[in-house]
Amino acid sequence: MPETDGGAAALAEKIETLFRVVRRPDRTPYSNEEVARACREATGESFSATYLWQLRTGRRDNPTKRHLEALAGFFQVPPAYFFDGEEAAAVGRELEVLGALRDAGVQRVALRAVGLSPEGLDTVSELIDVIARREAARRGGPGQDEQNTRA
Repeated sequence: MPETDGGAAALAEKIETLFRVVRRPDRTPYSNEEVARACREATGESFSATYLWQLRTGRRDNPTKRHLEALAGFFQVPPAYFFDGEEAAAVGRELEVLGALRDAGVQRVALRAVGLSPEGLDTVSELIDVIARREAARRGGPGQDEQNTRA
């Protein structure tokens, strides 16, 4: 079954990540019932919303290969996501990007950057780094921004 890199907790985290990042077209999350129904239809086997909840929370950690394949199919990730640590890491990085791209502001920036030269992309990246540092300093507390502008 799934790779034993943390057992139930690792499997639950992987499934929870899929629910958090992969959304309906209207950006609302899928329910356990919707996913379980799709997995039942894909496998022809028993797959209840309660069972899925147990997998998501780590209360169950020994799904069949067919159940994991059905979950992978529903969320459009390779089945190896559940079995292979390297594949899980690669898919995890892709899911982070997907999650970020759900933000309309990030989408606008990304779409405007299409076609820029490598040098132009480097400049945009540097500007983003500067802005991120400034915003982090502001969140650090009152007065910190004043100190940064005086320095």
